[in-house]
Amino acid sequence: MKATRFWCEHAWLGGDTIANGVTIDITDGVISAVTSDTDRRDGDTALSGLVLPGLANAHSHAFHRALRSRTQRDRGTFWTWRNLMYRAASRLTPESYYELARGVYAEMALAGITCVGEFHYLHHDVDGAPYADPNAMGHALIAAARDAGLRITLLDTCYLSSGVDGAPLADGPQQRFGDRTGPRWAQRAEILHQHYSSDNAVVIGSALHSVRGVPVEHMGAVVEWAAANDAPLHVHSSEQTAEIDQCLAVHGCTPTALLRDHGVLGPRTTAVHATHLTDADINDLDTTATGVCFCPTTERDLGDGIGPTTALMQAAGLFSLGSDSHAVVDLFEEARGVELDERLARRERGLFSAADLLTAATANGHRTLGFTDAGQLGVGQRADLVAVDLNSIRTAGSPASAETAVFAATAADVTDVVIDGRTVVADRRHTRIEQPARELAHSITALLDGEPTRSIR
Repeated sequence: MKATRFWCEHAWLGGDTIANGVTIDITDGVISAVTSDTDRRDGDTALSGLVLPGLANAHSHAFHRALRSRTQRDRGTFWTWRNLMYRAASRLTPESYYELARGVYAEMALAGITCVGEFHYLHHDVDGAPYADPNAMGHALIAAARDAGLRITLLDTCYLSSGVDGAPLADGPQQRFGDRTGPRWAQRAEILHQHYSSDNAVVIGSALHSVRGVPVEHMGAVVEWAAANDAPLHVHSSEQTAEIDQCLAVHGCTPTALLRDHGVLGPRTTAVHATHLTDADINDLDTTATGVCFCPTTERDLGDGIGPTTALMQAAGLFSLGSDSHAVVDLFEEARGVELDERLARRERGLFSAADLLTAATANGHRTLGFTDAGQLGVGQRADLVAVDLNSIRTAGSPASAETAVFAATAADVTDVVIDGRTVVADRRHTRIEQPARELAHSITALLDGEPTRSIR
């Protein structure tokens, strides 16, 4: 049994509760006691500033990080952005994906993220044929997260078609995504699930890419696999109006209604983006307790729009946050973006409390990813601690409060990160990866500016 103790100058204990002088006892990576108004004792590890539970990034595409700043010249749309994304997708191998993802996940750890939901659909080799190990790319992502110190929910994604009408995947990078049928996807996912069944830092979840990526006749296999394994089920939904128009033309209903009719919605399901919804769609999500995940920095970067935040925050499902394409990696900015985008849309202020936004970035995100024992500073919770500097140029003069975390701090203000009781970031330095920025730069340059990778089967 391993026991450690941290002393926190200030700690957010949920809601409007900020406690001072908080001692947190940890036994085998789990919080065993939380005591306020204490003095630091010999042997305590001190955490200055405001200590939060670990942040959860509920929606990530690790390889999209390579596109940052490279898609900003000339005007374009989501669809033109996608062309460069496909270029990156066409070049990755299990080895280079591990190297890239390790850097991306290190960036997340430095930003206070302790768990990532990786929406993973880059399964196969460059010509679409399976690797000798059909889950080689998934293993690479999990190894990268482990080496960067994060927990991971690998949302293994079924992606079979290139349009709402069920058109086959296009030649080129899309061939890497497909498993041909829903049952074949389930067979591969089950192998992955069994491999990590005893690893308490890994959850194998499931995902439908979208209504354009999975024909309706194949959705059932994914839904059934998720139900049988009590696994999270995520799906891109209603991100662009073009997708909705296509769904109406082919199926005579919205994407949300189509997902409802095929049993996809429910309390284990998270609809990612959910930007363009009808009142009926919102009601379907609410009555089924389906969660939603907003990614404001990506939705802003791609010009996708602002979702019906107020209605969804009040709905029965979990409201969580993700960094998606990693235009930035900063969950404080994602939380802040929810409120600030809504202020622009409604021309009102103070629509959501800082505590609710911080809960979306912590407890809700972990629950969405299948970690129900994380995201709160309480007994029995995983020992994830994130210290935020209250004396930086951004936070100077601000009180220890949820408002300061959400509306003043950035990822750059994270000083220390403890994950499952292990210190992963100390004094703004990653303890496991000596030069993560250099590694990340090298892997991105090699991926996009080097020679294309040949098949290595």
